[in-house]
Amino acid sequence: MKIAIINGPNLNLTGKREPEIYGTQSFDQLYQELELHFPKVNFSYFQSNVEGELIDELQQKGFSYDGIILNAGAYTHTSIALADTIKAIKTPVIEVHLSNLLSRESLRHLSLTGVYCAGTIMGLGMRGYVLAVTYFVQQQKNVS
Repeated sequence: MKIAIINGPNLNLTGKREPEIYGTQSFDQLYQELELHFPKVNFSYFQSNVEGELIDELQQKGFSYDGIILNAGAYTHTSIALADTIKAIKTPVIEVHLSNLLSRESLRHLSLTGVYCAGTIMGLGMRGYVLAVTYFVQQQKNVS
């Protein structure tokens, strides 16, 4: 099973940036945990602060992977281009957000990208990624 994790702007600062909102765990630490807990999953990881690079990565992985976990960061609320890409690809996408967007500023309540995702997990910190991987693994077992 192949799962791509794609993170958007400022997620390279996890563990350092606003720990009261985003927690203290770095994404590198989480990635090691995922590889340990899901040894049968082949993970790929990509992070960019550039919208076009995120689109390119979604297009590259979107027809050959079993699942994509996307945290588009602030592009969640602004990027019609990312939303169109998710709509265009075959691979199902789970949208993950570390914080609960609905408990934050009203401008963060709208998810343009989530409309085309299989589901959204928010407000559970890094645990959201674990839950998304678990979902994809269970989906594959149901299909097999």
